[in-house]
Amino acid sequence: MRTQPFTRPTIVAANEFLAESIRTHTQINKIVLRLGLETEIPDDTSLGIEKKCDRLGRTILDRVSVPVETLDGRFSLAEAFVREAVSLAEQSSSSARQRNLLRGLARDGYVVVWGGWREAPNLRAALPEEVDLPAADDEVRGLLKQFGFTVTLRHLDQAIEAHTRGDWEAANAQLRTFLEGLFNDIARSINPSRAARLQEGANMRQMLADTSIEGLFKMLHTDGSHPGLSDEDHCTFRLHVVLVTGRTFLRRLQQGGCPRSRLARVTAEARR
Repeated sequence: MRTQPFTRPTIVAANEFLAESIRTHTQINKIVLRLGLETEIPDDTSLGIEKKCDRLGRTILDRVSVPVETLDGRFSLAEAFVREAVSLAEQSSSSARQRNLLRGLARDGYVVVWGGWREAPNLRAALPEEVDLPAADDEVRGLLKQFGFTVTLRHLDQAIEAHTRGDWEAANAQLRTFLEGLFNDIARSINPSRAARLQEGANMRQMLADTSIEGLFKMLHTDGSHPGLSDEDHCTFRLHVVLVTGRTFLRRLQQGGCPRSRLARVTAEARR
């Protein structure tokens, strides 16, 4: 059981979609009962449906990692809640809130498998459990703050915000800018005097590796951060690659005060 498989924006999107989809007190009361939160949320009409959904969402965010038993197995409370929301999704729906939920799930490394007639949709992990994108996102943010890479962190935030609203080109641009800024920051952290003599960009990245990092940038785009059009799958793939790559290099920077001796190994691993 992953203790926290979903990020906060995805949980919030699930709660907003749930509030839009629930029509009766009976529906919300059954969900509350399945999640084991009947002592937190009354089953009468003293609270309206919208208020019940709001309290439910706040309770989930406060207890994301608490385990709960369901008919499908043992999950964290957050995952059980998200699965409840997903069960209400419809493949042909034009709901903006459902679309936001599906994007959040994609960012967290999950896809919705649509069932047949009268079958509820299900969640499936799109990536190996070892990748654990929400944990990668949290770790990258924590390390960026630890090293004081505040501008780079803002680019990551802007990339995720653009992905959330479906602006794929803007997200792609910010992802490349984030990774480029990250490598510049790492170069300055490793060797400030040498980095000060170099222009930002390829020269600084040359400090870190020969061709492997440049190859990554060519994959992100050969002509820069923002040419051409993109789509959701391509943009989400870039987000996943950038998060995992950023976590790897930040971890290595964190391991010891002078990580230059580790760079050859990092580069070799990147080539494989």
